[in-house]
Parts: sequence; structure tokens; C-alpha cells
Amino acid sequence: MPDRTTASSRGTAEVSAGTAGMSRRAVTRAAAATGLAALFGAAATGTAAATGTAAATTRRAAAAPSVTQLGPRTFDVSLPSTALGRSAPVRLVLPSSFATQPGRTYPVLYLLHGAHDDYTSWTRETDIVAFTEGRELIVAMPDAGPTGIPTAWRNGPDYETFQLTEVPALLARDYRASAVRVVAGVSTGGYGAMAHAARHPGTFAAAASYSGILDTTAPGVPSLMDAIVARENLAPLSLWGNPILNLLTWRDFNPRARAAGLRGTALYVSSGSGVVGGSGDWLPEALESALWPSAHAFTDTLAWLRVPVTTHYYAGGGHSWTYWKREFGASWPMLAGALGVPA
Repeated sequence: MPDRTTASSRGTAEVSAGTAGMSRRAVTRAAAATGLAALFGAAATGTAAATGTAAATTRRAAAAPSVTQLGPRTFDVSLPSTALGRSAPVRLVLPSSFATQPGRTYPVLYLLHGAHDDYTSWTRETDIVAFTEGRELIVAMPDAGPTGIPTAWRNGPDYETFQLTEVPALLARDYRASAVRVVAGVSTGGYGAMAHAARHPGTFAAAASYSGILDTTAPGVPSLMDAIVARENLAPLSLWGNPILNLLTWRDFNPRARAAGLRGTALYVSSGSGVVGGSGDWLPEALESALWPSAHAFTDTLAWLRVPVTTHYYAGGGHSWTYWKREFGASWPMLAGALGVPA
């Protein structure tokens, strides 16, 4: 079993025996050899494509939320959003006692989806509904658009405000959410988890990233971000502008550059080496390799700042739910402790 290590004043965790001694340069070379920028335009992180388009941001939002019940505890809410200029979906899983304890408030677990997927991914790919039965928390899975990058776009929607202001207001008003929140995400959602927590210190008691994009200005990463945007036929430079001419904006939204804001937040970061040490499933492993160096750069910065983080760097692994489900389970005790619910 690979080790899980909490890093503070020292460096980040080493990988398991299969990759002990492996240099990051070797991983980076393996990633580069596979043409990673093109791959982000050829493979999705989930199994379902999102359907939003840039034109959707110009539609007038409806006057009030509409709610569709999908199961005893599962609901889809279409939330009118000023930040997005349209109504956007949020999937909720309510606590088992929600109807029988009307005076009770509940902590919230926010789960963020990845690129080229949508807000349904966590209920489609995991057993999160059954897993949270009896644990007395709200699970909120907000839309982040087709790229899954929950940020304030330079020329487009403001998913950061949607997820951090409008959704929490809905939950507090209509679903008795408390101020206790944690956030976890996969891929671009992992970016969102760390960016949200870093840019808004104290908003989340804990944050977890599984194969997230954690240093957006690292060599090659701006091209990957641009490829994600391009795959959804969105305007070039509409995310944060040009990574050179608009470097200050890119830095402002970069989890690594904002890492000091994570002090006091419980943190979990996991990532696989992908191609090097992998099983030969080259496409998801190549995608995972692309993010390995930036994850290390992020946790190295946390170590330099003496901000504690639990890391799990493992040999091989693909950019897929097979690994993300496992990593969510591994991070659950940390998340549960921050939420104040049973692990």
C-alpha cells in the first residue's frame, strides 16, 4: 500500500515502493511524450458530457428556484443565478432526519465535478447517496459549466460567486445549512476545491483535491487549461486571458500562488504518476502524468509555508473515477472530522 503522509515543515510525501526514487523530471518527460495538450481535447474526465454553452450565460434567469425530487433524499434544484445570467443546477442529497427534525441545521459537503462532465457525476459514479445515509449532513453538487473550472471567467460566467455565494445562500435559506462546510473535487473540480479555499480563507473547514490542477502557471499547464476551454468551443482567452499578458490574473486564481490562504484549513491532496509506473492504460495515465508535477509544486509550496497537508502520491493511476472513489474514501476521515459527523 502506498503511504499517506502529512506534510508541514518538510517536503511532500514520497510515492510507494513502485515509484520510490522516481524523479519528477522522468514523469514530466513521459507526460510530454504523449502530446498532453491534445489529449485534454480528446478525452473526458467523466462519462457524460456537459451540455452548457457560452450562449447560455446570456439567458435571463427564472424568478425562483425550481425543485425536482429524484429520490427520497435526492433533489435537483434549478437556481436562478445573477453571477451566471441564467438558472443553473445544483444536486442535493439531504440528511436522513431533514423532515423529522425541522429545527436542526446541518453541515455541508460540497462535491465538485471535473472537465467535460456535469453536476450529476458524483451520484452517477459513486455511492454518495448510500454512503451519507445516517451521517446527517447535506451534500451539494453545484454546476461548474462544461469545463468544470469553477472560477470567475474573464469574459464569461462567474462560477466562483455562484458556488460560494449563491448556492450557500440557497442552502441556508431553504435547507437549514449551517456555516460548517467542506469541499472536495476531481480534476478541474480539485482545482476548484483548493482555489475556493485558498482565495476565501475560512470559508471551508477542509478541502480535498483528487488529481486536481493545482499550479495553473506551471510549464505546460496554461496550454492544458486552454485545451479544456477549446474542447467546449468556448472563446480562446475567455478563461483568464493570455497567460503572459494577463499573468497577474492567472496568478490570482492559482491555488499554488494563493497557498498561504489555506493555513488553518484541513487539506488532502492525491495524484498518480500515470504513465511511469502505470499499467499501460495510456490515455488516462497520460492525463494523470500531466498533473503530477503541478501537484508536487503545490504541496511543496505548502511545506515551505509550513501549512499542513495530507498527501497521497501513488504509482501509476489514471485520470478516472476508479482512483477518485478510492481517494475520497481515504480522505473521508479528515472531511468527516471537519464536518463533525461520524467517519
